Amino acid sequence: MRAVITVIGKDSKGIIAKVSGACYEYGANIIDITQSVLREYFAMIMLAECDSLSVPFTEFARALSALGEQNALDIRTMHEDVFQSMHRI
Repeated sequence: MRAVITVIGKDSKGIIAKVSGACYEYGANIIDITQSVLREYFAMIMLAECDSLSVPFTEFARALSALGEQNALDIRTMHEDVFQSMHRI
């Protein structure tokens, strides 16, 4: 199962390291990543393989959201199938 992880907020040092570190900590494998800085704003989308998570998916998503709150970022994690359904015409 794969997840789409989005991260948005003011740019600061270490955002990618913090989010990828949390993915590693919970057993998610980052498959693809794209990030951009638009003036002072940071935006990132990650695709992560979540078959080997050490916790249930909902707990993983909550942990990333909490990480975002601690760092003034909006981090959202959703199952890839849900993401695709939301963006299907």
